[in-house]
Amino acid sequence: MRFGVSLAPDASVPLVRIAQDADRYGLDLLGVRDEPYRRGTADALALMATALAATSRIRVLPAVACLPLRPPAVLAKTVATLDLLSGGRVELGLGAGRAPDGVDAYGGARLGAAAARRALEEAVQVIRLHWSGQNGLRFGGEHYRFAAAQPGPPPAHQIGVWLGVTGPRGLDLAGRVADGWIAPSSLVPPKRLADGQRHLDQAAAAVGRDPGELRRVYVLEGAIEGGDSRGFLHGPPRQWIYELTELAIGHRVDSFLYGGDPEHLPVFALEIVPAVREQVARERGAVFAT
Repeated sequence: MRFGVSLAPDASVPLVRIAQDADRYGLDLLGVRDEPYRRGTADALALMATALAATSRIRVLPAVACLPLRPPAVLAKTVATLDLLSGGRVELGLGAGRAPDGVDAYGGARLGAAAARRALEEAVQVIRLHWSGQNGLRFGGEHYRFAAAQPGPPPAHQIGVWLGVTGPRGLDLAGRVADGWIAPSSLVPPKRLADGQRHLDQAAAAVGRDPGELRRVYVLEGAIEGGDSRGFLHGPPRQWIYELTELAIGHRVDSFLYGGDPEHLPVFALEIVPAVREQVARERGAVFAT
């Protein structure tokens, strides 16, 4: 299992310090939300570069990159460069864009759902092609085209491409072409998570892929609080420990990104995470023992 933080790039908060804290606390992942159309937000890729330079071990990714505002060939070069300069500490979360009005306001294409999925599938192909190291790249898609393009540098390691999708057709796409799925808890609560996992598995198996090799990332959009529970992911640490353990054991989530108040990051990283690791290991051990 991997644990990390989902960082809203609010330029008014100490973003670099939060990244350094996450690294110091031993978290595995730092996801940076890519929302350039929101007022007062720092650029996600610039923040990723700064965070990588200011940390030593944590892996960093856009969670997720806004494809309509990030041309995939250029995005591939940027992400590969960050991976090279950081010694292989970058992954790629990619999405079709959740805010069409914001995308439109920033000059991006406003696509329907089906066209956005086709663009996302093409983008995965384009990005991997640019990471291949081949010369004279050619691609002729509906949304992206280039002829005899020269690739950027290949990355330092095989970067995972994790798609931020929620609907059945998006999950079909992730199962067919991606290395993993990023799901926000606000859009994919536990009652929808099991169906999503099945859809992902079936799509992967249908094209001969091993569903067990796909990473399943869950963004925890809740609040660590005192007192009694106010609902899923809104309650004291003991509730979070129970719910994350259930997500790992019952729903096969293997990566968690804490998306709550950064002031509670120490509680998440130093109290909740170790307890969840211990409880999951204990329950899995009990299953194997039987």
